[in-house]
Amino acid sequence: MKLGVFTVLFSEKSFEDMLDYVAASGLHAVEIGTGGYPGKAHCDLDALLESEEKRNEYMEKVTSRGLQISAFSCHGNPISPDQKFAEESHQALVKTIKLASLLDVPVVNCFSGTAGDHEGAKFPNWPVVPWPNEYGDILKWQWEEKLIPYWKECGQFAKDHNVKIGLELHGGFLVHTPYTLLKLREETCDAIGANLDPSHLWWQGIDPVAAIKILGKANAIHHFHAKDTYIDQDNVNMYGLTDMQPYGEVQTRAWTFRSVGCGHSLQEWSDMMSALRTYGYDYVVSIEHEDPIMSIEEGFSRAVRNLKSVLLAELPGNMWWV
Repeated sequence: MKLGVFTVLFSEKSFEDMLDYVAASGLHAVEIGTGGYPGKAHCDLDALLESEEKRNEYMEKVTSRGLQISAFSCHGNPISPDQKFAEESHQALVKTIKLASLLDVPVVNCFSGTAGDHEGAKFPNWPVVPWPNEYGDILKWQWEEKLIPYWKECGQFAKDHNVKIGLELHGGFLVHTPYTLLKLREETCDAIGANLDPSHLWWQGIDPVAAIKILGKANAIHHFHAKDTYIDQDNVNMYGLTDMQPYGEVQTRAWTFRSVGCGHSLQEWSDMMSALRTYGYDYVVSIEHEDPIMSIEEGFSRAVRNLKSVLLAELPGNMWWV
């Protein structure tokens, strides 16, 4: 496995300064935002698509520092009822897939998206209970009329370009659990897989190691994010796990994103690394930093230090003892 970072947390740095900082930190990979919610501070999609010379220069800056691009990421909502944002998300995804194909970047990460509750809706609607029955009716309509048709087309487009789609299992979007990911994959194609981020699994009550086993057996883990979550049981008792308080309300929130090792033990992170290799994922572990009580530098360096202590960096040897 190799250690990488989702570079949107260094958006204030120039592309070259960001790469220098990542390389000096002892990492081997970068995941670069190309649009949507993360922005595109380090990637001008149109310019790179138009010029082979610029693409070559771009990649030379990466590879000359001993780095690789593990994935491009354009997290948006391509099936949003907000037509303007849906089209922006779609265009960013299509362009990102094309660029990934040209640069031999194997994965494009994004969200599945969430539709409204009918054709005339103004806002996304994320049903989380089956009753009253209209919630189940909304979910059925969203999947059959919006989610599956969109990803049948985009999934095949990605597959035709030899690119895998890593859908982040994130609350608020229709694909947010191992089950919903595998359901969509079955209805579309095997280019669709997971950008597995344990931080979103923990607050849903899903054991990340179990999720790795489920998705790994299906060869459905395309990328992996390293971010932790602290769950405050006292606050869960008050607000529940579907806590709608702003992320900045750290004292009262039921759960909060943390740097690696600050929400769950390094033993649990070690178990995840072992499960990833055991079940077929031996690619990049990409640090994502969204810790509200740590600076970018401190949260990033903490994650680097903790992950280096549990990452399986070398290939296994022969079983000389058997």
